[in-house]
Amino acid sequence: MSQSPDIVSGVTVIIPAYNEAEAIGQTITELQQTLSAIKCESEILVVDDGSIDSTPATASLCGVRVIRHPRNAGYGRALLTGIDVATYDNIVIVDADTTYPIEYLPELLALYGQGFDMVVGARQGRHYKGSFIKQILRAIFRFLAEFTCGRSIPDINSGFRVFRRGPVLAERSSLSPGFSFTTTITLLFMLKNLFVAYLPIPYRGRVGKSKVRLVSDGLRSLQIIVTAIAQFNPLKLFLLLFLTSWTGILILAVLSWALAWLGPGFWLMLAVGWGVGMVISALAILSLVLLRT
Repeated sequence: MSQSPDIVSGVTVIIPAYNEAEAIGQTITELQQTLSAIKCESEILVVDDGSIDSTPATASLCGVRVIRHPRNAGYGRALLTGIDVATYDNIVIVDADTTYPIEYLPELLALYGQGFDMVVGARQGRHYKGSFIKQILRAIFRFLAEFTCGRSIPDINSGFRVFRRGPVLAERSSLSPGFSFTTTITLLFMLKNLFVAYLPIPYRGRVGKSKVRLVSDGLRSLQIIVTAIAQFNPLKLFLLLFLTSWTGILILAVLSWALAWLGPGFWLMLAVGWGVGMVISALAILSLVLLRT
């Protein structure tokens, strides 16, 4: 990777960690080596999210600042803790599990220094591709986000990025305290019309066991995405619900005509039920947004 002189005035690197004793030392060492070659002030901050292994002790031995949560509070909550106490307004986040190539940090910062509000490492490679279910969930999330934001989003929830602290603190109540934190800040920056750039990076296999629960965390992420869209750009969400409901009704109407032997009353009832369901869904989302404001 190329070196980047005088990239930004100061950087706080935040590493959220939960039972990452196997990998945290390597991650910190790689960061220290990379940051030493960058001509800017920096600090490394490890937020231990209630680990029950030697994660905080290992991080402390590496000579970095460590903040501990008394219990496990979630990935996003750990990042917010770090952002709150960060020395610098330019924030870098990276996972502790060695999946992200730290050597790309100078390039992220160089691009960020061109005037962007956030630069995201867009993951590539077989380790990022994952299981079939993960690919389906990712495609759904990406479609919803791109439809709402009106632009391409190569990686909506990458955990390796640099961004300005101000917009995050201003909208912290809208951000997820869990694994969807990165998804919500992506939507926040884009729907606030801030400047976001992507840098392709290779994604590596992790050290240790993943803490992500695919189905439950995936459903929670979908809920958070829909809520964020409803809060920042509700017109697009209601348009999507409208088009989906009427497309379904049109399909059912055609089936009712083509398969009249099944009974037109059944298909009519199903079509009406579909439409009513979409209306109820829209009202539920609107109610959720009103409750959060």
